Amino acid sequence: MKRPVLPSFALLLALALPGLAAATEYTVQPAASTLGFSGTFQGETFNGHFDKWNAAIRYDAADLTQAAFDVTVTLASVKTGDSDRDGALPGSDFFDVAKFPTAHFVTTGFRRNGAQVVADGKLTMRGVTKPVSLDVKFQPAASGATLDVAGVVQRLDFGVGGGEYADTSVIGADVKVTAHLQLTAK
Repeated sequence: MKRPVLPSFALLLALALPGLAAATEYTVQPAASTLGFSGTFQGETFNGHFDKWNAAIRYDAADLTQAAFDVTVTLASVKTGDSDRDGALPGSDFFDVAKFPTAHFVTTGFRRNGAQVVADGKLTMRGVTKPVSLDVKFQPAASGATLDVAGVVQRLDFGVGGGEYADTSVIGADVKVTAHLQLTAK
């Protein structure tokens, strides 16, 4: 006598669903959150940030397979505190916001590297998509969490500051990307 397959499948599905639903979706609190970067110009470090961006965050520290980040940045909102640099970055030599108004990062997976959690993903900027990995620090709190991420992007991989600005002795090749997000559970 054969056992019915459907009830067994239904039982497996019922047991699996709680694990699938364990990741919490979060809302970013923009006033308490920052998305920034740092680079070098003529050997001096400068810092910048973006005023306009949005992020969809789902995270479960116990089950990283359920975690996901999806971040879109309005590149014209860049601020570095230097009017010449702030005027140049949105232009065609750097971000080219007329053709490419946003940058987009979406995770492809998460992994542990010892105690460190790493978010692997794809960054699209200026029409170029490349893999990027970010170190993740997630701290749960009573009504939400804080999320800090950091990684390095190679600006020339995306054509940022190419042409006459490709000289990495003047503008460094590495751009450190950082974010501090204050999150509330949805």
